Amino acid sequence: MPENAPPGAGKRRSRRLKTVIPLAAVALGATTVAAVPAAALPVGVGPVPITFTLNDSNGNWFDSGLELFGGKSLAVAELPRLGTSALDGNIIPSLPDGTLGLPNLPLGQLDTAQSNGLLNLDLVDSLTGLASSDPAKAMPSLGQLGGLTDLLNLDSTLSAVKNIAATEPRAATSAAKAEGLLSQFQAEVASLPADQPISLDSLPVGLDLQKALDDLATFAVKGPAITANFTIGSPKNQSLHDITSLIWPEGAPFFEQMGAFAGSDSTQLTEPGLYAWTCTIHPYMLGATVVDDPLTIGLDFGKKLKVNSRDLTVPSNADVIQQLVRIFFTATVPDNWQTYSTTESSQWNPVFPPAPILQYDAQGNPVLVPILDAYYDKKFGYPKTLDKLTPPQTPGVGEVWIDTQMEEYAGKDYVGAATKVNVENWTVDRKISGSSINMNNPHNMWTDKNYKYLYQTEWFDDELSVFDRSTGQHVRTIEVGPDPSHVMTRTDTDQVQVAINGGTDVVELSPGAEKIERRIPVGPPGDFPQHPHAFWLSSDGKTTVTPNVNPYDASVVDNETGTWRKEPTGELPIASSMMSDQSKFYMADFLGGSISCVSLAEDACVKDGKKVHNASIDLWDNYNPVTGRNGTKPWGGLTIQLPVSPDDKGMLAANTFSATVSVIDPKTDKVVKELPCNAGCHGINFGAKKGGGYYAYVSNKFSNAAQVIDIDPNMDGNIADAAVVGQLVLAPTADTKSDGTLTGQPGMGGQGVLPIPLVYNGWSQQVPAGWREKLTPEQLNPIG
Repeated sequence: MPENAPPGAGKRRSRRLKTVIPLAAVALGATTVAAVPAAALPVGVGPVPITFTLNDSNGNWFDSGLELFGGKSLAVAELPRLGTSALDGNIIPSLPDGTLGLPNLPLGQLDTAQSNGLLNLDLVDSLTGLASSDPAKAMPSLGQLGGLTDLLNLDSTLSAVKNIAATEPRAATSAAKAEGLLSQFQAEVASLPADQPISLDSLPVGLDLQKALDDLATFAVKGPAITANFTIGSPKNQSLHDITSLIWPEGAPFFEQMGAFAGSDSTQLTEPGLYAWTCTIHPYMLGATVVDDPLTIGLDFGKKLKVNSRDLTVPSNADVIQQLVRIFFTATVPDNWQTYSTTESSQWNPVFPPAPILQYDAQGNPVLVPILDAYYDKKFGYPKTLDKLTPPQTPGVGEVWIDTQMEEYAGKDYVGAATKVNVENWTVDRKISGSSINMNNPHNMWTDKNYKYLYQTEWFDDELSVFDRSTGQHVRTIEVGPDPSHVMTRTDTDQVQVAINGGTDVVELSPGAEKIERRIPVGPPGDFPQHPHAFWLSSDGKTTVTPNVNPYDASVVDNETGTWRKEPTGELPIASSMMSDQSKFYMADFLGGSISCVSLAEDACVKDGKKVHNASIDLWDNYNPVTGRNGTKPWGGLTIQLPVSPDDKGMLAANTFSATVSVIDPKTDKVVKELPCNAGCHGINFGAKKGGGYYAYVSNKFSNAAQVIDIDPNMDGNIADAAVVGQLVLAPTADTKSDGTLTGQPGMGGQGVLPIPLVYNGWSQQVPAGWREKLTPEQLNPIG
């Protein structure tokens, strides 16, 4: 593992599959409470566990079993404190009837109706959408929004205070003082705006209230840790996943598996605060839990949080935390996805829980965000206008296929389709849902040298499917290995290579993908799985480079011998590209906020103006994880696909973190500028522009649109004028041909991008007749 890997990274966790019974943990929390006698609980039990069932469906990839305005990937737990819990015979949040009795062991999950309190989901209609696009309309004050007891979860804090007093007579004086200070707190914050964080220490009551609650905590020490369980298996999953900590409180354990698996695992949530996990195979799969301390105001994010990037430890109000929480709710709540139109503009106003959140600043001072939705509206500028989309004025050549991986179809268990856009008239021409074969999350595509076939990976399964490119008819499906991600063909043999993202090799198949001819390992036998993702092939077909998600490195594979060598990268390399002249390749360091450059022969990467073997492009050079972006200077992060233009003039990198595309000059390995993309910015590939030059097509997971970028509009070799010249809606029209009935998420989930004809060096020289005539001599031979 690299030096900057998080603590505990690379160490396999032992299985801790225990059955535990409730003390005081809840999923999503509740405002209703009920007395439960201690005799009702078995002796020696621990808190109610949280259980996530990983799922291949939209929005509930980490399924907590609870509905959160359209998403299911969040849970909230209450930190067990002796003296506020059932262990002492006092109250806990009410549980479904019968769940406390043996042998019917409790699951720790509340139904949605019981789970609204701590996140204010029962107040969504009145507490969300407070921001207005009218600058003359003022943000309401907290007191104008109703009772602050409910709005700020003060009822939960007050209940904990009263319970301690009832349990421990010595705490009565402190409890009475805390009750009075809580009433004073309501009066002092009532006139404050709803979208502004409140520095508790700045309030007259703040320091006294904090001290009173801290004094009470001495009578209610922390109890056992809360268990978070994760389950992966059929029928919810047809593939392998892993679980890796993305955010966790300082002092709590880091959690990961060193390889994709099916089965169950668990971790302990030992500290109050925000915990978030991702699957590093499918990294938009996200789950999260907030562990709340009942003796604080609002839901606790924790004092300091660890982030699985650059070994960060940041205050919980840091910008990087707000950005990641925003992305979490955008990704996991389908109602928050962006819907564009070709006929009219619209407003995009994603909804966040209107919950009070307790964070801490860099000096360790408590800061209360009274309503998260209102705060994020102000911080991120919601609502935003989604302009009416128009295509480029100059046509492209041929077609572009984009995997709209979130589309839902009748009679099909799994999501996704391949969408064809005719770029000569900018129409959505065809969709291949694979309904007849129950195609599962199509992720990336390629074609053969004659453009007869469409090779389609099924990322949440173990198969590669082959379709007739012209008719959309299914030709064959072949099992290749767990989680096949990307596919390309060799220019020298037309053999098909597929990265086995859940395994440790690249599979090579015969032309047409009729049979597997060999498996090429990309790492040492007996080591942890390599999990190669978006690989790239050299223009002569002799070399494959793979980004290895698990060990944080790259493999350079000699396709003639099947041998490989390793090269260092940044954190979680996920995608790769290569110069047409085969001098160097690039890796997108998904969690590192960087792009790694590696020379293939002579030193070709650039660092401080000098040629070196390895270099790194820092996409956070203009970003501070605590304070945020430096003005309007280019930034990036959570980078995915990053192709180099066929003529080697420029590279484009899709950044999920910033919703931008970095424009990079390979001559200097520096970022020239950035361009906008949409939520979940993901895939990019280059196709031919009519009359010369290149268009790059950009896909977005949480949007129904794609951007078209002209890398060099005036074709003078200077990419400083690169621009978004048009956008496309990927939803079908009445004229779109399809093999299935679309029932939901039209055009959503843009991931893999395949422009045809293939214009990268090595493939461009082999463009078949009927297509060749549409290309210029420079497009047929991009580097001469």
